[in-house]
Amino acid sequence: MADERATDEQPDTGHRGERPDPADDDAPAAEAVARALSSPLRMRILRLCAFDARTNKELAELLDLNPGTVLHHVRTLVDVDMLAPQEPRTGRRGAKEIPYKATGRSWHSRVPGMSIVLLETMRQQLAGVDPDEVATTWMGLRLNAAHKAELDQRLYGLIQEFKERGPDPDGDAWSLVTVLHPDRNPAGPPA
Repeated sequence: MADERATDEQPDTGHRGERPDPADDDAPAAEAVARALSSPLRMRILRLCAFDARTNKELAELLDLNPGTVLHHVRTLVDVDMLAPQEPRTGRRGAKEIPYKATGRSWHSRVPGMSIVLLETMRQQLAGVDPDEVATTWMGLRLNAAHKAELDQRLYGLIQEFKERGPDPDGDAWSLVTVLHPDRNPAGPPA
């Protein structure tokens, strides 16, 4: 895992990528990862630590939560190598603080029911955002299997391309969620 941390500096997005997670071959480790990623709060912590290392106190302030509550979730993520402690630093009043940075491992993790967790995470994230700053598109499509596969591949390819670019040093933080699901809109009778 240490090698992955050193080479995979991409933001932790919560989406499964193509590279398999080593925990997939270890049932107890896979269960621990699934438990760790089953919390929208832990997903929000990963997002906050994707680009910048943050201390438990900073996370608690950003999430408007009790530091003890946040520490429990931080430790859970550290235990499954989703967050990595960075070099300790001296905080206000001389206290030793440990910042944490997301490892990027959640991008490769396969977790049952992850879509529901991500949708709830997104809902929580949107609660504090000005609605005029949210760009949304919702449309219905009727696709055969080949065109559905093409859409999946092209969307994933575009997202992966931007992920691989890494963060812009002068960039602002944005969140991207794609949702593609079967629509309960059956075909009508032939005309």
